[in-house]
Amino acid sequence: MTVSRALNNRENVDDKTRKKVLDTAKRLGYKPNQIAKSLVLNKTYTIGVVVPEISHSFFPEVIRGIEEVTYQRQYHLILTHSAEKQKREKDAINTLESHRVDGILISTAESVKNFKLYKELINSNYPVVFFDRYVEGIGASTVGINDKESSRQITKHLIDHGYKKLAHLSGPSKVSIGLKRLEGFKEALKEANLEINEELIIESGFQESGGYKAMNKLLKLPKNKRPRAVVAVNDPAAFGAMRAIRDAGLNIPDDIAIVGFTDDIRAELLPCPLTTIRQPAYEVGKKAAKKLIDCIDGDDTVENIVVDTELIIRKSCGCK
Repeated sequence: MTVSRALNNRENVDDKTRKKVLDTAKRLGYKPNQIAKSLVLNKTYTIGVVVPEISHSFFPEVIRGIEEVTYQRQYHLILTHSAEKQKREKDAINTLESHRVDGILISTAESVKNFKLYKELINSNYPVVFFDRYVEGIGASTVGINDKESSRQITKHLIDHGYKKLAHLSGPSKVSIGLKRLEGFKEALKEANLEINEELIIESGFQESGGYKAMNKLLKLPKNKRPRAVVAVNDPAAFGAMRAIRDAGLNIPDDIAIVGFTDDIRAELLPCPLTTIRQPAYEVGKKAAKKLIDCIDGDDTVENIVVDTELIIRKSCGCK
């Protein structure tokens, strides 16, 4: 018991004895058995993270913020990747549970339509926090931005600079950010007394390939029906749309202006730098990790934590 207290930096061990134990452990190359320790404490000091994709800069930056907090709080991460597929997300969550992680951070996959697994986790009092993409009113804390207001702001920016015919490349409505950013787009049009033309709202999803396909649908419209400006649900979708515009022999922003959402690391490096909403991904990660560890430690307060965004104006919107 004395050795255990010394190794775990507990009280009731004098300094001389503690030093002798630690020196001996070092000399023998002793490493604590974390599995046995977790069985005794009923705690593994690990948390699981489920991200929908890692090919763009937002989620790696979120993970960096998560890791900063977990390192300080002496937790370890197990990172999983759903690849935007509901089945892979379910498998990832089941795997994390089987590894007895103390809690899970989740950003929902694009294709998720059934929230049963989330509800089972929450109803069993398993610590769960959603970040960026989440399910509203499900009984778990969320960390993200005000997607609706940020989308309204960037759409209004285009309207204020004279654009009247606007299109939106939307995310799936089942995913929170897809729904809220569409709502913000529509709200800005209503405030300006502009027509909401459903023909100019195309679901692109969150990937470049989807943005490319959705933009091509808009470009197939007669010239008099094409949008003069496009609001993309995120930067990857905007990147795909920009490629489609260039492939059609058109100029950005002279023929079609475009804005994104995220401030991906590539946004300012493009031939025509992208106007976008900057999401503080690192801060989202830090706040999500802090909230989850607080939940693990017994704080059952459900919160919707909102992190501020910033409008970043570059050349693609045609506005000085």
